[in-house]
Amino acid sequence: MTSTVPNAVEHADEQQPPITMFGPDFPYAYDDFLAHPAGLGQIPATEHGTEVAVIGGGLSGIVAAYELMKMGLKPVVYEADRIGGRLRTVGFEGCDESLTAEMGAMRFPPSSTALQHYIDLVGLETRPFPNPLAEATPSTVVDLKGETHYAETIDDLPQVYRDVADAWNRCLEEGADFSDMNRALRERDVPRIREIWSRLVEKLDNQTFYGFLCDSEAFKSFRHREIFGQVGFGTGGWDTDFPNSILEILRVVYTEADDHHRGIVGGSQQLPLRLWEREPEKVVHWPYGTSLKSLHVDGEPRPAVTRLHRTAGNRITVTDAGGDIRTYRAAIFTAQSWLLLSKVRCDDELFPIDHWTAIERTHYMESSKLFVPVDRPFWLDKDEETGRDVMSMTLTDRMTRGTYLLDDGPDRPAVICLSYTWCDDSLKWLPLSADERMEVMLKSLSEIYPKVDVRKHVIGNPVTVSWENEPWFMGAFKANLPGHYRYQRRLFTHFMQDRLPEDKRGVFLAGDDISWTAGWAEGAVQTALNAVWGVMHHLGGSTDPANPGPGDVYDEIAPVELPED
Repeated sequence: MTSTVPNAVEHADEQQPPITMFGPDFPYAYDDFLAHPAGLGQIPATEHGTEVAVIGGGLSGIVAAYELMKMGLKPVVYEADRIGGRLRTVGFEGCDESLTAEMGAMRFPPSSTALQHYIDLVGLETRPFPNPLAEATPSTVVDLKGETHYAETIDDLPQVYRDVADAWNRCLEEGADFSDMNRALRERDVPRIREIWSRLVEKLDNQTFYGFLCDSEAFKSFRHREIFGQVGFGTGGWDTDFPNSILEILRVVYTEADDHHRGIVGGSQQLPLRLWEREPEKVVHWPYGTSLKSLHVDGEPRPAVTRLHRTAGNRITVTDAGGDIRTYRAAIFTAQSWLLLSKVRCDDELFPIDHWTAIERTHYMESSKLFVPVDRPFWLDKDEETGRDVMSMTLTDRMTRGTYLLDDGPDRPAVICLSYTWCDDSLKWLPLSADERMEVMLKSLSEIYPKVDVRKHVIGNPVTVSWENEPWFMGAFKANLPGHYRYQRRLFTHFMQDRLPEDKRGVFLAGDDISWTAGWAEGAVQTALNAVWGVMHHLGGSTDPANPGPGDVYDEIAPVELPED
């Protein structure tokens, strides 16, 4: 059991096929595509060495650039800040280098199978992440309305929590065919996936997460809905998602994206950094030993893009912060799409008007974190009176909301994520400095753990982030509101450009906010692979018939199309 409130089905049959985040909107097996010995495709020899702009050096941009390089193209990566994007791992000034904080993505589900391909490729290790009541978590404390409950399993919590778990199970079964869809995804039964999802998209696109709960007889109790909002499932409380489309939540639960999380040992930013430096064994056109780093002057990406516009011959002209102007036949934009409305001066002609509308309507979630380094994992000490851990992974309705305890052994320095919050809870922190935030957080925790002096264990300054205040992000991740399905479909399917006028082709959108699973690194990888296919096709290339790409099978599995009238 990995959830405070578990997902709808506990799978007793260990022989079931593993789940993967390849659906339900576009049930394409990206993991099989990556694993096939034929590779992702090829381009005509006349195109070898052709430069392609890749705007944004986050995971999506680096994956796209890496695969384009392997095909014999020359990706030119532009990055405004640092390689990694929201895979951002930072250290603590004056502390051991092994102490790190994950300011962005920090936990990854096994269902992220395309992501796992790259984690394995660069030789990174993962280990279980200490979510609420996960097997890797010694204990969890749930603190609501001043009442504190200590638990090592969900059975240690009061009956009302099990009632809420049961309500969520019944709600999903009755309102969203959970078991059928989960089974179809495991078996990669595309016709069944499409049958179920087509009906649900039409039925639920206009429904909020909260409205979905309220419509269920299982959640007729306000108290149950309130507890569910505070404690939730998987990673904890989900009330900040209550205004969002229920379709967003169903994608998470169907694919078990919020279960069995693992963290990357040493930090997630290592993944894009290692891909940047990696020399592929099989590479077309380029000599052995070529890497993305070696293809860039001084081994660094080009600076931020400040302007994008179309020029003669349907070319894409890019101006960067250094004033350099370059023109390309193809470009991939992987940064947060809102930057196209603000930081980057763009021609209207870059995209069809309905795509601009979709970009403008994109809804981003705010998110804040604060970490402190401590001398040791003191939370494993036992209270002499109760025999319990003196401190636990904590879910609360106080300002901190979620507190995570991260250690690398009992005798080594450790890290506490004092608070991880979203939306309104994140905005409460925005005016405060790191030190001010820490003081409020320590006060909240002292009310939950009056015997514990966290401050005496702190060995360095806190580090914090509010993604809504980061100028090159303006938010943590996309989350569709009710009625936004059509907008998301336009963005995700943009890589299929044969359907566009010739003067609207050549720029490809990618990144997790273009995907159906924003906030998950898997979505960044999948849309990067879509864009790679799009560029290859745009330049006259093709996939091996034995390994068709996402664009080759698009018509068979295209996302549900809702009427526009």
